[in-house]
Amino acid sequence: MWLGIDIGTGGSRALVVDESGVVRGSRTAVHEDMKMERPLWAEQRPENWWDAAKDAIRGALADARVAGERIRGIGLSGQMHGLVILDAGGSVIRPALIWCDQRSQAQVDAVNAKLGRENILRYIANPVLTGFTLPKLLWVRDHEPENFARVRHVLLPKDYVRLQLTGEYATEVSDASGTALFDVVHRRWSGEMMEGLGLDKSILPRCYESSEITGVVGAEAAAATGLNAGTPVVGGGGDQAASAVGNGIVRPGIVSCTLGTSGVVFAHMEKVAYDAGGRVHTFCHAVPGKWHVMGVTQGAGLSLQWFRNRLAPGESYDALTAEAATSPRGAQGLFWLPYLMGERTPHLDATARGGWIGLTNSHTRADLIRAVIEGVSYSQRDCLDIIEELGVEVNSVRASGGGARSPFWRGVLAGILDKRVVTLANQEGSAYGAALLALAGTGAYASVEEACAATIREIESVEPKGEDARYYRKAHAVYRALYPALKPLYGEMAEL
Repeated sequence: MWLGIDIGTGGSRALVVDESGVVRGSRTAVHEDMKMERPLWAEQRPENWWDAAKDAIRGALADARVAGERIRGIGLSGQMHGLVILDAGGSVIRPALIWCDQRSQAQVDAVNAKLGRENILRYIANPVLTGFTLPKLLWVRDHEPENFARVRHVLLPKDYVRLQLTGEYATEVSDASGTALFDVVHRRWSGEMMEGLGLDKSILPRCYESSEITGVVGAEAAAATGLNAGTPVVGGGGDQAASAVGNGIVRPGIVSCTLGTSGVVFAHMEKVAYDAGGRVHTFCHAVPGKWHVMGVTQGAGLSLQWFRNRLAPGESYDALTAEAATSPRGAQGLFWLPYLMGERTPHLDATARGGWIGLTNSHTRADLIRAVIEGVSYSQRDCLDIIEELGVEVNSVRASGGGARSPFWRGVLAGILDKRVVTLANQEGSAYGAALLALAGTGAYASVEEACAATIREIESVEPKGEDARYYRKAHAVYRALYPALKPLYGEMAEL
């Protein structure tokens, strides 16, 4: 048996899988709500992640009815880009600034001014964005100098849990790629970024390939989780790379669309390539020696979650999507801009704001919900278009995440992407991919690709309807025109 652990935004999930990839047990432990003391701020306590991980591990072992000594390897996945800062004793200095925190635009501007945008693309193959780890660290340096002076270690969210399990300060290439401190082309930390910004390289953890063993479970962690001391822990992956492994996106021609809190279109690359405008991210894949490109919608499932929490409390997502299905295609000319936390692809704009455009007296609540689902899907089409511009082959799209559980949303997605949308027998995503990395890393399979080929199976697909594709092609052109029309006002809105 093998264990996959995903440290998500809303909770930590643990899965026990057997050698054939069948899930034998699982458990999710819910996190505390993220703290959002100001607009665009988002923080969580790393200690809460570890508490939740312990509960999830014990629960998954109990659900699988296996003892800890039967676990042969562990893989980790987690939300990317978060800043965990630790002192010399390994204690957390302040709550983590997580992936959707957008407070650091001034630091992004300062990095660009000091190093130059073109140089940065050469150093790390990506632009520096407010969501990434580096500008968060610089924000702490600028605004909390007492805390910054205590920093001896910087970790990513899943790697804090690794530290608690193994005592090792370590990460792996896929998650490190999203820090803005990593040389993606050469798969190593960027000395040019660290030295150019006056940062001490000693604060960075050792970096491994995703299926390499990074350490073993210690005695104290074993007692806290029910695992066996000495159990190997592999590198794992950032949530998107791990989810892609769980979806079998480890060879050309297949891309994934993950509709979680954020929405991600993800494609495998045999050779590294990146967008000169930095509109999509080129990162190291969790497959050793490979890369991936991905476009990110900040507020994908978050958009529907916001609608439910604010305007339909207590109602289920199934009920909301069923209501949306009663609205006609195009929601009677209503558009939703999913920029609730700024936007990454393709705009790279932390000041972007969301909202409905085109409201009239005739619109119903069903139209509002359908517009949200279509707006998120248009944003995912933006991502796919850029990926195809890079020459990436796209034959089909494997859908996963909470949004993809809805047959209605999958049908909308097929029409808007104009691609066959496939679902898999296993919908576990990141935690499952982490478990497959553990299978490969401990020798159950010779490679990550072999592990995926042996365990992943397609079960159903939705083909785009011609009339839907034609309609949505025209509607997407309108959607794309809305951001540039509103962009001059976003800064003023933020100031207000």
